[in-house]
Amino acid sequence: MNNKIIIFNPKSANTKHRIPNSILQVGASIHGKYDYVFVDGNVENDPLKIILNYFNTGEFKYFCSTVMPGPQLKQAIPFTKKIKELYPESITIWGGYFASNQYKVCMDSGYVDYIVNGPGDNTFPQLLDVLEGKNDQKKILIRNLIYKDENDNIIQTVKEALLDQDSLPQYPYTYFNTFYPLESYLAKTFMGKRTLAYHSSMGCPFSCSFCAVVPIYNAKWKAKSAENIYKDVQYFKEKYNIDALEFHDNNFFTSKKRVLEFSKLVINDNIEWWGEGRIDTINKYSDEDLQLMRKAGCRMMFLGAETGNDDVLKQMNKGGTQSGQMIKDFVLRMKKADIIPELSFVLGLPAKDEKTVYEQILWDINFIKEIKTINPDTEIIIYLYSPVPTEGSELYQQILDAGFSFPKTLEEWINPSWEKFDLRKNPLTPWLKPYMIDKIQNFETVLNGYYPTVSDFRIKGYKKQILKLISGYRYKQGIYKLPYEIKVLHKIWKYRQPEIEGFYSE
Repeated sequence: MNNKIIIFNPKSANTKHRIPNSILQVGASIHGKYDYVFVDGNVENDPLKIILNYFNTGEFKYFCSTVMPGPQLKQAIPFTKKIKELYPESITIWGGYFASNQYKVCMDSGYVDYIVNGPGDNTFPQLLDVLEGKNDQKKILIRNLIYKDENDNIIQTVKEALLDQDSLPQYPYTYFNTFYPLESYLAKTFMGKRTLAYHSSMGCPFSCSFCAVVPIYNAKWKAKSAENIYKDVQYFKEKYNIDALEFHDNNFFTSKKRVLEFSKLVINDNIEWWGEGRIDTINKYSDEDLQLMRKAGCRMMFLGAETGNDDVLKQMNKGGTQSGQMIKDFVLRMKKADIIPELSFVLGLPAKDEKTVYEQILWDINFIKEIKTINPDTEIIIYLYSPVPTEGSELYQQILDAGFSFPKTLEEWINPSWEKFDLRKNPLTPWLKPYMIDKIQNFETVLNGYYPTVSDFRIKGYKKQILKLISGYRYKQGIYKLPYEIKVLHKIWKYRQPEIEGFYSE
């Protein structure tokens, strides 16, 4: 076999797709050093056939896949297993949150050879150099790497400090365009007709015990400068006429200075944008700062409210200064600034007894309704608490003590119930009883009927009026049980919940 490389993005959604920035970053790390190809499972009708055709040429040796929890596992797991069966001399390398967080089950599968544990900007090319005999460095000295030694022991090397993002090589957009037209990834969303997905920073400076990125980045954060972000925006504006941006950072708003600099740069470009942040971080921005951001196109922010219960916030190790009162004050500020706050809530954490778990759920349902009274434009995202392997945290110990455990084989992870677990729609946790799940999901259905998300821009006019009329009595009276009439309309109109597949796009 030769030493060419396949970089694979498994399918993650069924509709209009975003630019797969994760594999573009991998490609950037070896561009000009190794021959490689991209395969995007979101676009290909039969990606496995494409991959096997590459291997059949005899020129390819490496199969490298990004692996996120949820839908991507349905291709990543069986494809990698099949490749290893047909080409046992091939070398398989995984990266992404799932591979890093569930590395033990991956390495014990027998068909994953290496895991890039976090950013691979240095790790990936260094590993290839060693495997190709271009460097006699010992693998144990390559940071951010997981592999098995000759005694079948899993080795997890030292974590590398996050790199200066401005010094990293540019994404190989032009090369990627030879495989898949970049034009096809620019989606019509509620923000604009040509929306670009962009990644401007790495990590998050907080250590919430329910968050999957915490074990990977260890509360570290690094970002591109506002100037370099704007250079990329200008490139896509001039070449592809983009008019909207989705910042897919874990925490875009960490640096107020950077956000305001970017806002000043983009203020005259007629571009609307969305990003993720923390309430207690953005609450430190002045009203003038928020007004500048809105003028510069900031349309919506995704924010982890998690709960309005201060005691539960402490249980989550949310950190910072966030409180239930701050959330209420914040959504009012957003109303005045004309920026839509998109708040995520996590319901169903463990507690001392069943009664307390249920009381906390009811408490947050009422809190969400209070938020909607303060600012009706607030978008609400509801997740069922799904444990993440943040070993050493008090919350993680609580879930172990309650009898929860993760699958022992990779094949179990593609069971439909575990896929829903990864989407935070099926917790599989022993303390969350069926009647509690029904209460949460039925409330969510009624809420989405009375306040359909603005991001699904098909639900407007008479559709929105009918949904609001049908849901109104239930919502106002707190009657959530068996909301079949709302579910039927959601199904007929193919209502799209952004927490499952992102914003509706065309």
